[in-house]
Amino acid sequence: MGTTIEQLREQVRGPVTTPGDPDYDAARRVHNAMIDLRPQAVVRCANTGDVSSVIDFARDNGVDLAVRGGGHSVPGFGTCEGGVVADLSGMRGVRVDAGRQTARAEGGATWGDFNAATHAYGLATTGGIISTTGIGGLTLGGGIGYLARGLGLSCDNLISADVVLASGEIVVADELNNPDLLWALRGGGGNFGAVTSFEYRLSPVREIYGGPIFFDIEHATDVLRGFRDVIANAPEQLGGFPAFQIAPPLPFIPEHRHGVPHVAVVTCWSGPVEEGPDAVAALRDLAPVVAEHVGPMPYPALNAAFDALVPPGLQHYWKANFATELTDEMIAAHVRHGPRVPVVNSTVHIYPIDGACHRVRPDETAFAFRDANFATVIAGMWPDPADNEANIAWVRDYYAETAPHSEEGGYINFMAADDQGRVKANYRQNYDRLAETKRRYDPDNLFRLNQNIVP
Repeated sequence: MGTTIEQLREQVRGPVTTPGDPDYDAARRVHNAMIDLRPQAVVRCANTGDVSSVIDFARDNGVDLAVRGGGHSVPGFGTCEGGVVADLSGMRGVRVDAGRQTARAEGGATWGDFNAATHAYGLATTGGIISTTGIGGLTLGGGIGYLARGLGLSCDNLISADVVLASGEIVVADELNNPDLLWALRGGGGNFGAVTSFEYRLSPVREIYGGPIFFDIEHATDVLRGFRDVIANAPEQLGGFPAFQIAPPLPFIPEHRHGVPHVAVVTCWSGPVEEGPDAVAALRDLAPVVAEHVGPMPYPALNAAFDALVPPGLQHYWKANFATELTDEMIAAHVRHGPRVPVVNSTVHIYPIDGACHRVRPDETAFAFRDANFATVIAGMWPDPADNEANIAWVRDYYAETAPHSEEGGYINFMAADDQGRVKANYRQNYDRLAETKRRYDPDNLFRLNQNIVP
């Protein structure tokens, strides 16, 4: 016999919000406004014990369980219909051990929280591109970001995790305790438990030299080919990515260019700042520059630079693939579709994932694509639901043309709700081991609201 909502309220420290409560609509909302689900309860967990109680409630009552960190999941995995949500957003503490160059962060922390804490010590690890993204979902899916070429993925820097299993038991996953679970958490998504704290390896990164450079769309082919060639031989401290982007109304962009599609390169040099101008020169020289905002800045400033383009409440539909090479044929497909980017929020990014990412064996973590050089995302994001059909069509048409030049699998953090059929391709040779690990830690598939690995 399962516990009731009233009994759950008595068990947890955090507030339990249910339909009829004045803050219910705010509590059930996730980043993607296309997702409109009504859980029977949202528990704003105060600690790991609360998370364990919510898991017990879901398991014993046979209802769906959603675990929410930053709430940025495009398919809306941070909520559910008729089930219960363990909302970790109140658990955001970050503790830095500067001597060991490590940090332990609670499962609800965002990259903004994390960077603010570590930057004070001149340290960082690979985070995402938007600072409001939760550390949990990003890390569990792999963790691609500005520093990946030099430091590896977020999951490569994960040392240990505190995990609440489907049984409600709280365990540590590290190299000594449950090492198979740690292996699976490094890219296997939220399939194995609710992670309530993450311990990361940090590296010295305080100031970077970088920012966006905008080029005329007519130079898109030259820019993409040039980026491919430059990054293949660039020092690993050079990060960043090319993008198709409508120019936002920012002061450094000429006014007559506002609202016009461009090809851009976002640069991030994490080596000695004084070497920055020379380090990014080859990218600046790919074509005549329309506008740029490049210079020395604190690393957290770059990580938050595009937050305003991705506010909560947009409609989201994304597609993604890994690419071993950015071939001329693939570039031609990008140049046909990228300039049609529909609104300023929508974008296409082509992230380089070579360098340190390639020094990890394909079977060393759950993240399998260690031979891929790029991770492409077609991120459809727009404010008006009336535009859903046209903008989803743009994403799908774009994807249909680039997919034949890409790997079958893609980065799970960029997957849409209709990508469940691609899960095996996303994990390649690691899928069977992941399924076995899933059987061990979650045999009844309680943690199924994710890019799901079936036990």
